[in-house]
Amino acid sequence: MPKACAYHILVKTEKECLAIKAKLNKGGDFNKLAKQHSTCPSKKRGGDLGEFNKGDMVKAFDDVVFKKPLYEVHGPVKTKFGYHLIKTVYRS
Repeated sequence: MPKACAYHILVKTEKECLAIKAKLNKGGDFNKLAKQHSTCPSKKRGGDLGEFNKGDMVKAFDDVVFKKPLYEVHGPVKTKFGYHLIKTVYRS
């Protein structure tokens, strides 16, 4: 089964997500921004979700993690939880 490791920042609005992405594009630190803004419990680890299997996450999230280029920040990605910025660090 395919596995991956990703970091994310989860916020309530697309506007907030885009503002954080702009900070990242200007050289902002993903882990620090996750700790400051994310509403997910993973924020304590800088947005680190650890390793998970394909199918463990909602489809929109899985599609980014398993199909988009590694090490790039993708998003906003809308799910039932809110808006995500996602950075995949590896997959197998």
